[in-house]
Amino acid sequence: MAGSDIPVNGTPALGSSGAAIQGTSAPDTVKILIAGGFGVGKTTMVGSVSEIVPLRTEERLTCASLGIDDLQGLAGKTATTVALDFGRITIGRDLVLYLFGTPGQQRFWFMWNDLAIGALGAVVLLDVRRPESSFAAIDFFERRGIPFVVGVNGFHGQHPYTPEEIRESLALPEGTQVLLCDARERESSRDVLIALLDELIAASAKASAS
Repeated sequence: MAGSDIPVNGTPALGSSGAAIQGTSAPDTVKILIAGGFGVGKTTMVGSVSEIVPLRTEERLTCASLGIDDLQGLAGKTATTVALDFGRITIGRDLVLYLFGTPGQQRFWFMWNDLAIGALGAVVLLDVRRPESSFAAIDFFERRGIPFVVGVNGFHGQHPYTPEEIRESLALPEGTQVLLCDARERESSRDVLIALLDELIAASAKASAS
């Protein structure tokens, strides 16, 4: 992955030294994780924003998952990701994001460490009907120092709480962005990714200046 070589609004990328990288022919690539609890919309977000047909590893939920997967509030869910989702989106001419959706069930969390290798940042999706389902994802990225933003996925277009209320209830670190979104909508999902990129760019500029 490209480390901190993230271009700003189509301008040349900044390397670790802060100098512009000139004459690069291939776009920079950045690995981003889409994480969160079971059934919060990770597969939906990757699918809505990806410019390629997304790779999915979904399997149908069966009676074998009874007592293991918590389906409270997810009456219509019939399938689940068992490994990862993968998609790609081009942001401007110089930057391509590779999106990796994590599995949500606790029994698959051991895969998160491998998926996080090389990731520059993450989107933690939150379902306000079940906020506790994404606590583990927030803790995962905080412990590893991986920058993240919180995307509040409004199911059926409903957003009963403001970003400030959600930030306070989650006791998020100061400065953590909380964005209302609809994972079904391409533009909404893209805006969340751009907000994360803005944060990564700011962190890269700060590190270069120090």
